[in-house]
Amino acid sequence: MITETGPITEEREILQEADVPIPEPGPGMVRIRVSACGVCHTELDEIEGRTPPPELPVIPGHEVVGRVDLPGEGVRRFKIGDRVGVGWIYSSCGRCSYCLSGKQNLCPEFKATGRDANGGYAEYMVVPEGSAYPIPEAFSDTEAAPLLCAGSTGYRSLRLTGLLDGALPDRAPKTSSSHSGTPGAEASEGKILGFTGFGASAHLVMQLALHLLPGLRCFVFARSERQREFAEELGASWTGATEDSPPEAMDAIIDTTPAWKPVAYALRHLKPGGRLVINAIRKEEKDKAALLKLDYGRDLWMEREIKSVANLTPYDIETFLKHAAEIPIKPLVETYNLCDAGKALKDLKKGNARGAKVLVVP
Repeated sequence: MITETGPITEEREILQEADVPIPEPGPGMVRIRVSACGVCHTELDEIEGRTPPPELPVIPGHEVVGRVDLPGEGVRRFKIGDRVGVGWIYSSCGRCSYCLSGKQNLCPEFKATGRDANGGYAEYMVVPEGSAYPIPEAFSDTEAAPLLCAGSTGYRSLRLTGLLDGALPDRAPKTSSSHSGTPGAEASEGKILGFTGFGASAHLVMQLALHLLPGLRCFVFARSERQREFAEELGASWTGATEDSPPEAMDAIIDTTPAWKPVAYALRHLKPGGRLVINAIRKEEKDKAALLKLDYGRDLWMEREIKSVANLTPYDIETFLKHAAEIPIKPLVETYNLCDAGKALKDLKKGNARGAKVLVVP
């Protein structure tokens, strides 16, 4: 659990192991016996104080897979033994205009798993039954874990690029329901999607985009040669470093980094009317000066847009899991024992990750 916030260093133990009472599910809640939990960059932000939990101590972790251990009173969706997953969205009010229009991610009372409520770096956790999702049989527990945030939030980013407009029916329902249909090649023929950074989220979303949008090409900007080679293995048409110039301008770019420099460079590579979608919960202050180099005529004029991703909705998780199972997407994962969660976070902070990191709970 997190007992205090501060910098993560090799010398400092950033998580504290503790024995806590097994939680009891209240009405409408389910208790989950956790088997796997993904390690997300957001945990670094929580621990280092950039997006601090409102109260401490708290158990982090929001890419959770396990089995229903005990349903609370009134639970109808799940029974004991059902395999489920939990993502970043723990709860929302269900009453406001955002919730009623399928935008639970913008609810003023939005609560995040592992930040506002105890998460999955544990043997057991409780969650509202509406925030647990059946896991398709196509995935093992460790494969499914990163799909619940890195993949699902990435899917929301892809939706916000606008590239799916006209390609999928019923893209933005008022309630969380799945849809079916075959994407139309005419919607994506000749289109180019860019990615800045190629970690857990981008490596999943690029596979989905290439599947849903026939004829799409993907360009990837990544710091390390290792990540660029990985992107090419998964189908990228071009790769380069942040400062490199791609062969063509792009229709949309998804930024998955915590830095400002990729934003500044990405804008200059958008086509007129193109959109940059920033898939990050925060940006670092240390390289904010990169924005001072923006040129209005070169980087913003001609109706170029910037859009941010805020959290995600139940629809994003349900729909992404459905598509991921159909392809199927197979996440590349590196596993750690739960007791090595601190090491996993330190390794994640070092960067140069290939795929996603996942904790295995004994």
